[in-house]
Amino acid sequence: MKTAMLVIDVQEALCNGKYAAFEAAQVISRINAVAQLARQNSVAVIYIQHEENGGPLEYGSDGWQLAAGLQTRSDNLYIRKSASDSFHNTNLHAMLKDLGTEHLIICGLQSEFCVDTTIRRALALGYPVTLIADGHSTMDNEILSAAQISAHHNVTLSNLSSFGPRVKAIPAEQIEFNPIQSRNA
Repeated sequence: MKTAMLVIDVQEALCNGKYAAFEAAQVISRINAVAQLARQNSVAVIYIQHEENGGPLEYGSDGWQLAAGLQTRSDNLYIRKSASDSFHNTNLHAMLKDLGTEHLIICGLQSEFCVDTTIRRALALGYPVTLIADGHSTMDNEILSAAQISAHHNVTLSNLSSFGPRVKAIPAEQIEFNPIQSRNA
């Protein structure tokens, strides 16, 4: 099954300062490790950046840029989005179809917003998903800690069955790629 990796909203404004996600540096390190493994297996790595008019994620601003610790390469693919659903009003689905993608590995920020919404849409479009269980994060809210929110989403998303395709939440160190999944196969 041909795989692509989506790295959602790992941007400066969500990794540093007032809106920094819980353990952002550790999450970035895990994402980098999986992305490196993906590249070694010719799996497409797609970086998705959220943008808004004004605010810390305004297109082109320092906060909009990918996080400084994120390791990217010139052969990576990029998507700009303005909704929590990475497929909404973007060419992501067309890009995945052009790559022959049948399975997604998803990670990034924020667990309960863009990660959750993108995963649910991916399932609705027929993509089975591997969620990097320790490769997504968020901020505390008035009810739950960031760690609780992310853990809750690992369990909740893994238990969704109504779409047909399923989610498997797997820690970064247990992610494996089959070379047959390459985008060049």
